[in-house]
Amino acid sequence: MDKIRVLVADDHTLFRDGVRALFASAPDLELVGEAATGEEAVASAASLQPDLILMDLQMPGMNGIDATRQIVTTSPHIGVLVVTMFDDDHSVFSSMQAGARGYVLKGATHAEMLRAIRAVASGEAIFSPAIAARLMDYFANIRPHPSSPVFPELTGREREILKLIAEGHRNAEITTKLVLSPKTVRNHITNILSKLQVADRAEAILRAREAGLA
Repeated sequence: MDKIRVLVADDHTLFRDGVRALFASAPDLELVGEAATGEEAVASAASLQPDLILMDLQMPGMNGIDATRQIVTTSPHIGVLVVTMFDDDHSVFSSMQAGARGYVLKGATHAEMLRAIRAVASGEAIFSPAIAARLMDYFANIRPHPSSPVFPELTGREREILKLIAEGHRNAEITTKLVLSPKTVRNHITNILSKLQVADRAEAILRAREAGLA
């Protein structure tokens, strides 16, 4: 089985040492390079073409977000897994917008880190539990609320009939189309005119078309 070739980009020697030790217990992973700055990460990614990059966010010179953006633009097949101490919204969403496939905090266990590396290398997106919860809250809050229907004072059937009227259908056509009796259709139209406070059918049609109902 081909090994997962990994580049680690982090300015802390202790973290890079920890990654080397971690990989010693994972025969399917191979550390192919190290970078201490964003510029080094971009250059190493271009020359080494790893399967995955462990990317710190704060490094001397170019930060990890800008480095991620450049790498993903030129080599979209490389997976970037952000590994950082920062869990603020700006860092998380900026990383995702730059093209990172995963976001793990440095407090993750060895098992969590290995799982994240393998998941991103296989094309999945993965996040620390706290980051996943933050993303869920964010998207739940921006979910659009259903818009109010046009002419909320009308019932669904009345809006349906008003739309047909505005499209030019006569009463006989409406009775056939909706399988209603002529009297029922006339009663609905009377209610529509009353609720919309219009004088006649022509004015109701004008109101409906202005509202985009037809």
